[in-house]
Amino acid sequence: QVQLVESGGGLVQAGGSLRLSCAASGRTFSSYCMGWFRQAPGKEREFVAAINWSGYTTYYADSVKGRFTISRDNAKNTVSLQMNSLKPEDTAVYYCAADRLGAQTMGQRYPTLDAWGQGTLVTVSS
Repeated sequence: QVQLVESGGGLVQAGGSLRLSCAASGRTFSSYCMGWFRQAPGKEREFVAAINWSGYTTYYADSVKGRFTISRDNAKNTVSLQMNSLKPEDTAVYYCAADRLGAQTMGQRYPTLDAWGQGTLVTVSS
């Protein structure tokens, strides 16, 4: 089982950028699809982005498409989320997730994904 630790959260003004990172333990990182989810206060956890095993295929929620970029480095066991043009509505706790099934369906399967990080808080001020 892979273990995940997120970092990079913080406070940023609207229009700014932030880069989140997720470090994974274990030697099987490349066999996992990776995703980012977020949960705002009083709201359900929602899908943000996912990337397949190789890193060549990515998926995004409509709300972040064109602003966020997910990437992975299998040599370093890391996955990142570059967030640009941030908006106050992007404020949330961001979670990294791993799963051995396909990246395209991670959003629908989020209650049963293989592993989750502890989350990192992103606050966007207006």
